[in-house]
Amino acid sequence: MATEKKRILWVDDEIDLLRPHILFLEGKGYSVTPVANGEDAISMVSREKFDIVLLDEMMPGLGGLETLRAIKDIDAGVPVVMITKSEAEELMDEAIGQRIAHYLIKPVNPTQILTACKQVLESRRLVESQLTKEYVEEFRRIQLLRNMGLDWKEWVNLHVSLSSWDVRLDDAADTALKDSHADQRREANAEFGRFVEANYPRWLEGRDCPPLSPILFEKFVVPHLKKDKRVYLIVIDCMRLDQWLKMESALEPYFDISRDYYYSILPTATPYARNAIFSGLFPAEIAEQYPSYWRETAAEDLSRNKFEKDLMEAQLRRLGVSLNPAPRYVKVYNSDEANAVRRQITTYLSIPFVAFVFNFVDILAHGRSESEILQELAPDESAFRSLMRSWFGHSVLFDIMKAMSQQDAVVVLSTDHGSVLGKRAALVYGDRQTSSNLRYKFGKNLVCDETEALRVREPLKYGLPADILNKNYLFAKEDYYFVYPTKFHEYERQYRGSFQHGGISLEEMILPCVTLFPR
Repeated sequence: MATEKKRILWVDDEIDLLRPHILFLEGKGYSVTPVANGEDAISMVSREKFDIVLLDEMMPGLGGLETLRAIKDIDAGVPVVMITKSEAEELMDEAIGQRIAHYLIKPVNPTQILTACKQVLESRRLVESQLTKEYVEEFRRIQLLRNMGLDWKEWVNLHVSLSSWDVRLDDAADTALKDSHADQRREANAEFGRFVEANYPRWLEGRDCPPLSPILFEKFVVPHLKKDKRVYLIVIDCMRLDQWLKMESALEPYFDISRDYYYSILPTATPYARNAIFSGLFPAEIAEQYPSYWRETAAEDLSRNKFEKDLMEAQLRRLGVSLNPAPRYVKVYNSDEANAVRRQITTYLSIPFVAFVFNFVDILAHGRSESEILQELAPDESAFRSLMRSWFGHSVLFDIMKAMSQQDAVVVLSTDHGSVLGKRAALVYGDRQTSSNLRYKFGKNLVCDETEALRVREPLKYGLPADILNKNYLFAKEDYYFVYPTKFHEYERQYRGSFQHGGISLEEMILPCVTLFPR
């Protein structure tokens, strides 16, 4: 079936002289309606639908800008290309302020007009075509890498590539391209699960290991402190790399940004990963060295990370960092606490190191599961990224970071773990004392399908406490989440499509650690 011609309304008081241009455009497949004045143009737009308007700026009677305003009042979405003899900057500013799509200076030749129309009418198609071409090339490169087998650094590079494409494809209209990318990520996560299972215990022995949660302070924070730099550390709970990439551009006017990466420990959950960051220790070491601080089975989630300040101070002493005044630790759970930090930001000027923990993203991710409105606003990962970008751009955290950019201080921003969108239920068997988490569990003699989860029978090899006999840990792989046989179908439906963490996936484990230097 023939493609419907794009309709052009061309408004110019010398339209008869432009007959060769019109014939050229019609020869390129456009339908052109010529009119000689603004009044006729407004009348035409009120009666018919046009894909684009070519508008002369200097016409007797109703001028170009007045005609532009009237056209936009009738059809706010129609793109307008303004054509003028004037190069006055004020005129350009006024026209651009009234939402023109393009601007041309007379005299114009037919090719210029054609190019302007293509840019306005076909730019999305051309961009999509180029995007598809680039993705096909990247897809082949990733496939080749995966076939060769990856080490931990190459897995980081692959995850950065996949996450960058997550963001680039957010606005793409090609659903087939998005589906191919989703398949690519799903296959990569299956391979990544096998990679982690084969290598994780070896990493804890210090053999060819990536930076893990306990090393974050030593690698990214302490070097600045030892150079007598003031440092702010910001830990945003439960933030994925793709989500950070969506937010990062908002900070570029204020900071020079250097992005590094590290791996979260297992389980990728706050009581383990964030305690490991602030202590510089694995959970088994915390339980052994600071038994009163380790609360794996605490009923209240907040109490499991109650001693981060104490663990942080002990770690700094162990790393040979002595600060005067003493470092500060600030945990922010709600907007009132965030506003208090914003008001007090100048009071930190004399403090060499301040660590902040912001729980907004974790609360947003968990709140989405319980809120129909949030589920409607963010039905998938792409929409959730956009929601986070919108939140960050209007957040108190953004205001706080803009205030930090006015100070002589280094800002280190990271997260404790990411999250994954649960899509498949995995059946698990355990006793009444088994933990209730959806992506990881611990208890006695746990049973599951080991193609869907990693079962750890020797917790100490994974840096985890072995405080009871026959203690096991389970870590869900890929996008699985745990459901008991009792009411299996009810809970399978309830948690499908919710953001969860604690298991093994690229999204949960490979995380950004960003250093920001005020411009």
